[in-house]
Amino acid sequence: MPPVNALSRVQAPILLAENEIAAFRGRLTGSLYGPDDPNYEAARSVWNGMIDRRPALIARCIGVADVVEAVKFARQHDLLVAVRGGGHNVAGTGTVDGGLVIDLSPMKAIRVDPAMRMARAEGGANWGELDRATQAYGLAAPGGVVSDTGIAGLTLGGGFGWLRRKYGLSCDALLAVELVTAEGAVLRASENENPELFWAVRGGGGNFGIVTAFEFRLYPVGPEVMQAIVLYPLEIGQVALRFFREQMRNAPDELSSFAILQRVPPVEPYPKEWHHKSTVIFAACYSGAPDDGERVVQPLRAFAEPIIDLSGRYPYLDVQRLFDEDYPHGRRYYWKSTYLDSLDDPVIDRLIAHAEAAPSDHSTLDVWHMGGAVGRPDGDTAFRSRSAPYHLSIEANWDKPVDDADNLAWAREVHRDLMRFSDGSQYFNFPGFLEDGESALRQTFGDAYSRLARVKGQFDPDNFFRVNANILPAR
Repeated sequence: MPPVNALSRVQAPILLAENEIAAFRGRLTGSLYGPDDPNYEAARSVWNGMIDRRPALIARCIGVADVVEAVKFARQHDLLVAVRGGGHNVAGTGTVDGGLVIDLSPMKAIRVDPAMRMARAEGGANWGELDRATQAYGLAAPGGVVSDTGIAGLTLGGGFGWLRRKYGLSCDALLAVELVTAEGAVLRASENENPELFWAVRGGGGNFGIVTAFEFRLYPVGPEVMQAIVLYPLEIGQVALRFFREQMRNAPDELSSFAILQRVPPVEPYPKEWHHKSTVIFAACYSGAPDDGERVVQPLRAFAEPIIDLSGRYPYLDVQRLFDEDYPHGRRYYWKSTYLDSLDDPVIDRLIAHAEAAPSDHSTLDVWHMGGAVGRPDGDTAFRSRSAPYHLSIEANWDKPVDDADNLAWAREVHRDLMRFSDGSQYFNFPGFLEDGESALRQTFGDAYSRLARVKGQFDPDNFFRVNANILPAR
């Protein structure tokens, strides 16, 4: 590989010499790609089509030793580092211009212990891969709602999906992590080993090191679960969302649901006369016995005459893949996030107005019903905002760069408007683009921020891991 131009952590130009790159490559069991490599373009690509960054080098690691070597090389040359797990981050924090990408995506080994109800998964695995391994035993860890989401980013940022109200967040199911520090040391963190670090990684993001393996507690789920997917016209949106609000007041923990404001996709099985028209979708998963689930979700299906009702008993693996086609690789994504204090009528009115104004048919406003086990964690974690009854995800999703300005403006305006119904907290797995910087982090973490900063100061005092929702180290 020829010499490569790079940037330091303070954005100063660096020339990485040919012999230094060759020596680094020789120490890796995995692969090393630079701009002249035929695999470089594919390796630098990430899920969000808005992200088009050109790293100086990409180290595709196949084991912990590779991760350690990559950290040491980056420190030696003062390179800015991005860490890639599943590559599904909205803000594209798995890549960086001019720096080194430490890519864990080849690290996918998964081991399930059904007797102990636990699984160990490497940091490059995604939820679909973990689900397939655990469902072989009728078990699951609380994951997300899109199967190719990486386990690493979702878990470190909290992680809520179809099991959240019954079994909590992804980070709540963590038993331990294996982590490479900013100095290249390999640590284990659990309730008994490096407990402050373990507290921090459960919600504090990738600020404290590179998690190369996760150990999850598993729960009995499936193989079939009852799912509700019912579409109603937005013309009855106010009444529909009020009904959803009332139904969720006494919903059992087994029911995790959200209401989605979205236009009907122009594909089967949706009726052609409804294509591109605005709807309210009731989406729910009942994680207990399907017979009980049919009874619990029936009111959501019978509220009014639906456009279409796709509800039924499905394999849990299919439920986890339900939304995959809505989030293809290469589409342009810009999301915002906030927790809602209520779903009162003024909130509903604003949600419907903004849904009607969305410039893209692919964009959605997702109102997640929270509560249940989310608000009753087993032990203390860094994740906050557990008491909010609802979370709002503002998803601008579109295909053409020429439409960037309109979609960015829409998402920002929805966020600005709805923040008056919130305490200002955000869920950092969703917004991705943190224009508010440290102020948003302090608002969300509250009094936990200073504790996170102390952990950061202990394990990463010079902020080596900064391409993330960055917590500044206490000094």
